[in-house]
Amino acid sequence: MAGAHGPSSDAADDEVTPETASTILPTESPTLVWVGLGAGLLALEVGALATFLVAILSDTLAAASLPGVGFVEGIEAAARQLPTLLSRETVPNEGYWNGQRWVGTFLGLRPEVAWGIRVALIYLYALAVAGWAVLGYRLYRREYRAADWTPRDDVIDRFRNHGWGLFGLAVVFMFVVMAVFAPALGPTTVDKNMRNSYDNELTYWDAETDSVETILVGEANLASQSRGDGEERVGPMEYDDFGRFHPFGTLPTGRDLFTFIAVGSRISLVIGLLSVGLSVGVATSLALIGAYYKGRVDLGMVLVSDGVMAMPQLLLLIMLTTVLKDTWVAGLYSGAFLLALIFAFTGWTYMWRSLRGPALQVSERQWIDAAKSFGQRPRTIMRQHMLPYITGYLLIYGSMTLGGAIIAIAGLSFLGLGVSPPTPEWGRAVNLGQEYVDTGSWHISLIPGLLITLVVTGFNALGDGIRDAIDPRSDAAGSDADDGAAAGRGGGA
Repeated sequence: MAGAHGPSSDAADDEVTPETASTILPTESPTLVWVGLGAGLLALEVGALATFLVAILSDTLAAASLPGVGFVEGIEAAARQLPTLLSRETVPNEGYWNGQRWVGTFLGLRPEVAWGIRVALIYLYALAVAGWAVLGYRLYRREYRAADWTPRDDVIDRFRNHGWGLFGLAVVFMFVVMAVFAPALGPTTVDKNMRNSYDNELTYWDAETDSVETILVGEANLASQSRGDGEERVGPMEYDDFGRFHPFGTLPTGRDLFTFIAVGSRISLVIGLLSVGLSVGVATSLALIGAYYKGRVDLGMVLVSDGVMAMPQLLLLIMLTTVLKDTWVAGLYSGAFLLALIFAFTGWTYMWRSLRGPALQVSERQWIDAAKSFGQRPRTIMRQHMLPYITGYLLIYGSMTLGGAIIAIAGLSFLGLGVSPPTPEWGRAVNLGQEYVDTGSWHISLIPGLLITLVVTGFNALGDGIRDAIDPRSDAAGSDADDGAAAGRGGGA
């Protein structure tokens, strides 16, 4: 009897029911859906991403006089042919009035409406990408992570309830999206409006002759200059005499200010990320080495740091920028790479001093002595047992330093240093409009000045939020009863 029904019993045990199927393959379907969503989002903008990466490679090879520039430029031309949904070709806003309707704009809409639709679609796409990333993290927590709870969960929960930090996150998000999608956000292109304005034509409706005419973009810019209270000035959300819409008005040269600011945000972000990344790498390495070996090694780093900090930073920046402006490094990305190196060289000391204390503190922990007694190598101990402890401090000081780098870049550009003209940069826009602040062309300096203030405040607010989320015993976090309760549960970096 047992042998008779044994096989059937085993078959019954091996039979997959709907209940057991969900436990056998708990992650297959959600993961495939998540990967599919990511592939679909990437496919929408693969052309823009490929063009951006290849353009940076091409500029690097050209500045360093390395071979292969022609080949890379061919790849860049091919990348421009890849489909890009959120582009000015898909949702065009540049057109002309033919006396009856708009021609060349998206669905024949007015230019400001077509431009607004494209901007809204770009930010909706960015929100979708952010939502996809959050969905992936939740999928990882639910399906792949072995632990049901980690201290990071409390950190994220505290940050979600931190209003000032969320404000900073929103500002930083909008700034990063502007930098990433700068070519598509502007109502016109840098090549047409700034670099080669006399090689491009535009079509417009001439009210005097009641006919459609053409004119060079450069000549149209000369007739749209914002210089004081002149009749030619074009303010925010206005059209010029050639049917071109300017969300932020025009510059004294007649060029579009919004396009200038959008492209300038990319320059600021690239310089800021490079300089902060290099500073973080140097400061972290030196802080861990000094904390591990202590003694003369740490003392030597203190002396080097004091020596660098004793130098007048502004004068040092001006000197290095002037001396190195004719080198091949200065040609990389319009001088952005050189400026990032200078900021990293002069700014790593402040980051190092912020990390030195936490690194020394963790070096005295018992688990460090235990790792040494087990014969682990110093590099392994620093990487696996000391670095995770100071990662939270890296996030805090990194975000705050990035805001400081952006305002420093703007200050140098205001003085005519740093990024090589005519490359757009926010500080240069403030400089161009400083003599028109009390006139009808007030927008030239005021708008970029407000944006600089807002972005720097956003990075500082984000750093405050991260600090309070990581350390619930901080002053700001401790003022909240809920955060105090969270501190009792225990949570940290």
